[in-house]
Amino acid sequence: MKKAIIWCALLSLCSMAGAQVLTVKSQDELQTLEFATLRSESPPATAITNARGQASLAAFKGAAQIEIRLLSYEPLILSYKELEAAGFIALLKPAGIALEQVVVSASRWEQRQQDSPAKVRTISPREIALQNPQTAADLLGTTGEVFIQKSQQGGGSPIIRGFAANRLLIAVDGVRMNTAIFRSGNLQNVISLDPFATERAEVLFGPGSVSYGSDAIGGVMSFYTLAPRLSPDEAPFVKGKASARYASANDERTGHFDLNVGWEKWALVSSFSHYRFGDLRMGTKGPEEYLRREYVQRVDTLDRVFVNDDPLVQRPSGYAQINLMQKVHFKPSAALDFTYGFHYSATSGFSRYDRLLRYRQGLPRSAEWHYGPQVWLMNNLQINHQGGALLYDRLFITLAQQAFEESRTDRDFNQLEKRQQVETVQAYSANIDLNKALGDKGQLLYGLELVYNRVSSDGTIENIRTRAVAPGPGRYPQSDWLSYAAHLTYRFKPAEQLTLQVAARYNRFALNADFETDFYNLPFNRASLGQGALTGSAGLVYQFQPGWLFNANISSGFRAPNVDDIGKVFDSEPGSVVVPNPGLAPEYAYNAELGLDKIFGKRLRLNLTGYYTLLDDALVRRSFQLNGQDSILYNGELSRVQAIQNAAQATVWGIQAGLDIKLPAGFSLAARYNYQTGEEELDDGSRSPLRHAAPWFGFTRLAFNAARLKLEWTAQFCGEVSFENLALEERSKPFIYATDANGQPYSPAWHTLNFKAIYQLTEQLSISSGVENLTDQRYRPYSSGLVAPGRNFILALNAAF
Repeated sequence: MKKAIIWCALLSLCSMAGAQVLTVKSQDELQTLEFATLRSESPPATAITNARGQASLAAFKGAAQIEIRLLSYEPLILSYKELEAAGFIALLKPAGIALEQVVVSASRWEQRQQDSPAKVRTISPREIALQNPQTAADLLGTTGEVFIQKSQQGGGSPIIRGFAANRLLIAVDGVRMNTAIFRSGNLQNVISLDPFATERAEVLFGPGSVSYGSDAIGGVMSFYTLAPRLSPDEAPFVKGKASARYASANDERTGHFDLNVGWEKWALVSSFSHYRFGDLRMGTKGPEEYLRREYVQRVDTLDRVFVNDDPLVQRPSGYAQINLMQKVHFKPSAALDFTYGFHYSATSGFSRYDRLLRYRQGLPRSAEWHYGPQVWLMNNLQINHQGGALLYDRLFITLAQQAFEESRTDRDFNQLEKRQQVETVQAYSANIDLNKALGDKGQLLYGLELVYNRVSSDGTIENIRTRAVAPGPGRYPQSDWLSYAAHLTYRFKPAEQLTLQVAARYNRFALNADFETDFYNLPFNRASLGQGALTGSAGLVYQFQPGWLFNANISSGFRAPNVDDIGKVFDSEPGSVVVPNPGLAPEYAYNAELGLDKIFGKRLRLNLTGYYTLLDDALVRRSFQLNGQDSILYNGELSRVQAIQNAAQATVWGIQAGLDIKLPAGFSLAARYNYQTGEEELDDGSRSPLRHAAPWFGFTRLAFNAARLKLEWTAQFCGEVSFENLALEERSKPFIYATDANGQPYSPAWHTLNFKAIYQLTEQLSISSGVENLTDQRYRPYSSGLVAPGRNFILALNAAF
């Protein structure tokens, strides 16, 4: 019996020794640090600390170098033996200003940001908590480097380096969100993501097609949601958070709750958010043209125009949204883990506000124009294996199924016919990503991707008086879209100061569409496309002196024609109708950029990036003929025929500049400035300003950080777009613009002053507040239909346990 007890004790000690737990703390405050990243090359292993600042070192045993990194802290590199000698406690020193952090979006694998030839912007959990963004679009806008356009409150269309909509790619936990019906107009899909459930976000600027395929022309927006945290020991690890928020400009009332329960091999995380936004109130100081003086309501059997008793309120613009997330993590061994994720988002219906501003013969053109509920569902399974294999050091498999639903309903003023179109997409994807070290200085990243979309679209026409419903034209043909690809990246580091990277991707895609319909007299019933696309990149990063970092990158991107390009019928603007065109090919972007980053004594950081992009064989809307006719009758109006065609070139160039200063006594100063300009080729060969080249914009921000208190004052600014510099397509929408001295539409310059604060009352309880647009400016961001919020008071209470 005594021997058995001794053996049990020895086995227990061995077990504890084989599962050592590292605790990461701040050197100045000795607080435990969550989200610190641990990484080693040999053995290949990664880990992230939990809310107690702990992570298991089982996979790192014997490592000669373990890198420990966390944003706003200096990186720490120690061996396993050194950590063991320190009692498995690592102390991170707060950084003055540092270049180093870990990013994923540039290559789908973790790498130091200073080793990436492409520009990447990371949004940390601390920024998200302080900024209190209402939507994921607003979250991107807080960077000062992504411009956000809004046609309605239930939306937010990012613009990056002159590109928007389906020329930008959205990724969620490594899964592409873009579908075959992502359109070239403004897109609202990013609002399906929940800022409360976002652990961090990254924006990759410039083409990302090598890693992400079609659509990644102007950039990639990668969102990483809450990850289940395992317990580093036998005791269950329980962590949760609850938040309640109110904002005055749109009477926002939001609630959120998430809970993590972790054991040694299993972990669960659940998240729920509910948002409710009322009609948005604009500011008092600005162009009179933006006021909402009247609105339409149906009374008895007639549509009537009512005077708005408060023209500052954009009626109707309110909506509601819910977000659910559930993840399950299983780690059967140090080298293998599985994560299953379920995501669900649904909005209420919401008005397309800019369409309600159009007039015809002195009366509103539309009695109603709204989007139906925008629904997104995703199931995904991720399998991560590391170590020991001939073909890879690490293997990452992602399988995903997504379901999308969206709809449009519109009815003209005092007309009985209400038109509705409903679209659904079933999207399936599989990614295999592999990472293999080639000696001490080389690394090979390669993988395969398969994407399949099934598109269904139906339409109805309802007589609102008799309630009779008849079949109507769908927006899209019934379609299948398939893409499969192989990609490879070689990263070579001949010296600590130099990193070289080359990459290539070959992509095949196929599209089959069925146009059999009684509603349009098309000269074809079916259309098929099947083509390939080759893209690549080459870049270098050179640290030629301590604190100096230079990067250069050339890259190409592509966008394959999708169902929205080839098959949609819709009214793009008054008097024009877009019809299907099956004869399309991919469009390509060719990009070159140079960047310079300089740190002066870890107190001052300057960075500057210049870029130039050429878009060739651009898919653009141009005049077209249908059955020999250049105009057809559509919705009772004679409309000129247009179609998407490979008919143009476009160019865009610009600079992105940043300044960060670490001041004494906890103060810091940051500034961001973006300038971009572009042109596109027109039908007659002349040039016009590029529609999605936003005016210059940015911010200046003064912050104060203490142990329990964070304060931030921000001046946000945006330049003017004169009538002469307004894209021709934008000139045809004067109802969303102010009027200049010559009576022409233009987008005025604007600025706002904002204040944000967060105070940690106790370890579990914090309060955050702020005032946006302090001077109550009335402004409408370029190309937006919705006027921005006026003075907005925000108050949020957060409880953690």
